[in-house]
Amino acid sequence: MTSSSCSLRNHFLISMPHLNDQSFTQTVTYICDHSDYGAMGIVINRPVGITLIELCDHLNLPCSSIANQQQAIFSGGPVRSDRGYVLHKAADPFEWSNSHCVADDIYLTTSIDAIEAAADGRFEHNYLVALGCAGWSPGQLEQEMSDNVWLSCPANSDILFSTPAGDRLQAAASILGINLDLLTALPGHA
Repeated sequence: MTSSSCSLRNHFLISMPHLNDQSFTQTVTYICDHSDYGAMGIVINRPVGITLIELCDHLNLPCSSIANQQQAIFSGGPVRSDRGYVLHKAADPFEWSNSHCVADDIYLTTSIDAIEAAADGRFEHNYLVALGCAGWSPGQLEQEMSDNVWLSCPANSDILFSTPAGDRLQAAASILGINLDLLTALPGHA
């Protein structure tokens, strides 16, 4: 059972070097929800190789923000990879339908109007668009934590929105004072 004090909501999951799962090797995942019903998160350091303007073209949406046109789109995880998820800061979370408050200033929105807002430049670079998400069934994440598959630490919005994607894994590990290059790829328990 997950109590709110044990919840990993608004935390980063940092994959351990021995994790041998193509979907999660060398990833940092932002946990959006964690309860007795399971957990859901977005991988934040895996660009899929398309930009916001290319996604907008595919969705037949205009992309008027010149500054955001080259913003990378991320692979948020292997679940529902055909669906878009937008992590963002917002002064008015009720502006978009299907917004879920993750933390005081971070929201997850799954409606197309959030992608339109990014394309219009309304998030001022405080957003991340991902295709797909990561999901865990009840008790699965807790078991993986017990098996030393992940490290966790409180999330940091600077890492989430401002740190270059290739630096996010080590930046998240640095919150714990860990250099991932010094960890072994062999699992174990002390």
